[in-house]
Amino acid sequence: MPIIDADRPLAFAPAVDLLAMLAAKEVSARELLDLYLARIADHEPELGAVVTVDAERAAAAAAAADEARATGDDRPLLGLPMTVKDCLETAGLRTTAGATELRDHVPAADAVAVARLRAAGAVIVGKTNLPPWASDIQSSNEVFGTTVNPWDRDRSPGGSSGGSAAALAAGLTGLELGSDIGGSIRTPAAWCGLFGHKPTYGIVPIRGHVPPRPGTLAPMDMGVVGPLGRSGADVALALDVVAGPAGDDAVAWRLNLPPPRHRHLGSFRVALWLDDPRCPVAADVRDGLARAGEALAAAGARVVPVAEVAAQAGLPAPSLGALTAPYQPLLQAALSAGLPDRFFAELVTTAETAAPDDDTDTVRFARDATARVRDWHAADEERHRIRAWWAQLFRTVDVVLAPAVLTVAIPHDHRRIPERRLVVDGAERRYWDLLVWASPASLAYLPATAVPLGRTAEGLPIGAQAIGPHGEDRTTLAFAGHVERVLGGFIPPPGW
Repeated sequence: MPIIDADRPLAFAPAVDLLAMLAAKEVSARELLDLYLARIADHEPELGAVVTVDAERAAAAAAAADEARATGDDRPLLGLPMTVKDCLETAGLRTTAGATELRDHVPAADAVAVARLRAAGAVIVGKTNLPPWASDIQSSNEVFGTTVNPWDRDRSPGGSSGGSAAALAAGLTGLELGSDIGGSIRTPAAWCGLFGHKPTYGIVPIRGHVPPRPGTLAPMDMGVVGPLGRSGADVALALDVVAGPAGDDAVAWRLNLPPPRHRHLGSFRVALWLDDPRCPVAADVRDGLARAGEALAAAGARVVPVAEVAAQAGLPAPSLGALTAPYQPLLQAALSAGLPDRFFAELVTTAETAAPDDDTDTVRFARDATARVRDWHAADEERHRIRAWWAQLFRTVDVVLAPAVLTVAIPHDHRRIPERRLVVDGAERRYWDLLVWASPASLAYLPATAVPLGRTAEGLPIGAQAIGPHGEDRTTLAFAGHVERVLGGFIPPPGW
């Protein structure tokens, strides 16, 4: 079996390199599939990432891909073995969303994005782990157990696309498709040293994603489906495959993403956002981001503190508090539609009986999840004012480089969520602070590409996100490619 180089065996190669080898007939789809199936057998269930394997159908798909290559077929993902997050429905293959209620759910049809992967020639090997209903920042459930971080088994790979990131980092798959509503692509990518892309809201169909419950037709507010990979080019290629209108929308609408604003790093205007009083960032993450800014500036980019950029644009300085204020009300409203009636009734009681000054996480969640439609519209109006702030900012700058999450990978904590506490630089924090830095791009429907920046002194990956203008996904993806070239990108974790 060939290798890319001595430090990056074939299993850890970027998807674009694997596809180039397939096109050059240096390796066959069946050989790649056998490699990944063997690694899954060797490393599972220890890793807890790939929880369902579709070996027989994958073998048939790989054989068909090799035959198609021989006839000149050049579909973009032809013969590439990959996995998908277990909340994306797969025809004839169980899709649990990590929920005990769905442990036997076998969909009749693929999610739209999965169908597009297959149509592009991808070989779907299996499904990857996540928290129940994709609703946690760690990836553990009663159906399949816990996913560990390949960089440190005592730590989480993140969530909710934690199995996705762990499988990629450990070399068990060639590419991944995940989802994100509050950092569910970006946090696992940051904690596992990978690239991930949260698309502009609405450009990738989310039909077939669970939650909401199977069979739901209405899209979930802020929820997106997007790729994770071992290079910036991987996620750019995968986005091209899965993006575009579907169903009735495709009758009249077409997606025409603009090219990146710039091709060369020296033309990029980068706003560097290192920290914020609303959610102070761990020192190792902040320092890693600062070093990245210095390296990008030395390589030619124009890197300026985000407060200076805002002033140049005639805007108030950025504030996480202001830019995320309506996020939790809108998020909980989106998620509450799928709650069981009994649980929703309990939330109504909690919200109605709590003291007016009760600001605990439980009460705030109950109030947000049971808000009136009038309150939702007020929050949505505030969201659109925030979107206007971002649009004005991006007339002065091309991307904002910010933390993807406030800290590096955290130790596993499987207590009840209200009992969990986060410790950052010796200080106790609210567990849900892990969502805060991811929420501005989700709230404002903006594209954001997760990029690896290097590692801490203890060897844990540090990640960031490049946030870009609405609909200009190719700009953040092009910038991610420059970050990769300057800083080195993904490296395999030791021991895998």
